[in-house]
Amino acid sequence: MEQQAKKMSNFRWSIVSLLFFATAINYLDRQVLSLTWKDFIAPEFHWTNTHYGTITSLFSLFYAIGMLFAGRFIDKLDTKKGFLWAIGIWSLGAVLHAFCGIATSGIVAGKWLVGFEGAKEAIATVNNVSMVLNVSVTLFIFARLVLAIGESGNFPASIKAVAEYFPKKDRAFATSIFNAGSTVGALAAPVVIPVIAEKWGWEMSFIIIGALGFIWMGFWAFIYKKPEVHPKVNKLELEYIHLDHADEAAVNPNANTDKEKKLSFKQCFKFKQTWAFAFGKFMTDGVWWFYLFWTPAYLSSVYGLKSSDPRSQLAIFVLYAITLLSIIGGWLPTYFVDKKGMHPYAGRMKAMLIFAFFPLLALFAQPLGHISYWLPIIIIGIAGAAHQSWSANIFSTVSDMFPKSAVATVTGIGGMAGGIGSMLINKASGALFDFAGQTQMSFLIFKGEEAGYFIVFSFCAVAYLIGWIVMKALVPKYSPITDL
Repeated sequence: MEQQAKKMSNFRWSIVSLLFFATAINYLDRQVLSLTWKDFIAPEFHWTNTHYGTITSLFSLFYAIGMLFAGRFIDKLDTKKGFLWAIGIWSLGAVLHAFCGIATSGIVAGKWLVGFEGAKEAIATVNNVSMVLNVSVTLFIFARLVLAIGESGNFPASIKAVAEYFPKKDRAFATSIFNAGSTVGALAAPVVIPVIAEKWGWEMSFIIIGALGFIWMGFWAFIYKKPEVHPKVNKLELEYIHLDHADEAAVNPNANTDKEKKLSFKQCFKFKQTWAFAFGKFMTDGVWWFYLFWTPAYLSSVYGLKSSDPRSQLAIFVLYAITLLSIIGGWLPTYFVDKKGMHPYAGRMKAMLIFAFFPLLALFAQPLGHISYWLPIIIIGIAGAAHQSWSANIFSTVSDMFPKSAVATVTGIGGMAGGIGSMLINKASGALFDFAGQTQMSFLIFKGEEAGYFIVFSFCAVAYLIGWIVMKALVPKYSPITDL
């Protein structure tokens, strides 16, 4: 009995599991459109790559703006309530997509009181293709707006929860575990979503996947509490969680770890640490989103593999299975700290430099694709794993250097920068692919859309090294914010 009383509880990992499932649902909701637009939605509404690129780029813009305010919102409401609001809004936004067809039918054909099939039939009778296009795209943009506003709260809330439940040396590992939810969500998506769309229509894929978020809310509402007041966190675990308090007191003897001063937006922007994080996100977030949003279309356009084709589903599944290697990304800094005696920030930056070299393989994705589509799939999977490893560590640099009261706000600022980068790459990609396809543009040994994909893959390859160099120049060594 005495030995059991002295054993440290491990409830913090239960919190990570909740964050993992929230992130998986987040990415499932985000992936529904990318897996249904080309083969199910585009024929109904006459979309092209440019229309899809516009929708995804605006989603990225909405997400970027949402991230800026979501972080502040979560710091103000605190983790529990903030996360409930976030997932509730994004689940509603996910479900709204399903009714865009009915709304289009009502606006362009005057048929409002119809089902999903009735809406398709009504839209098919409309000869004004331009009207169908404009109305449907506008409605989907609105649904993406609601989805983006809600989804923008996921990472600020999750990073804040990790900062509350883990000491600095473990945060990258905890982040890599919950961030693996994005991979699992993306992994499950091509297996589940096209099947639902094929059997019950693309609308039901949005409804069924969107409903998962409402289920998660029930678990979060009943399970989450601050570690200081949670009955399942014993004294030994709480002491472990607060390992950094002694170090923080040594660096800044006047710091009050119980009551931290809140930073305004303006104050956050005056620190180089904020700009380093934001630039790293700006350069690299768009790469991941490009892989996420455009890989199904890439297989369809370049290799003729539709999203409902089992070969395409298997390829996407294998791609995201490879990205699960990203869990190593969270373990590596802990190894550098525990085994090599490095400071957590130094270990994190060293790990990020290692991960920044792997995306260079993307330079060979398109050239090797002439041998087999499996080669670019494997390369994109490796690049995706490197991104998720990078992502787990770059998020942790915020909690390394900012007080917990500012973590969600700074995470939101960086997320905004990442969203802007994502908007630019998605919008540019859609326009480039249409232009390359229509003009049969040549670039090096490639022609048409293949040339367009090679150009974007080349940018994706070097983005991480550029991001790391600038981050290192801005914050060359560990420099926590103490002058509040």
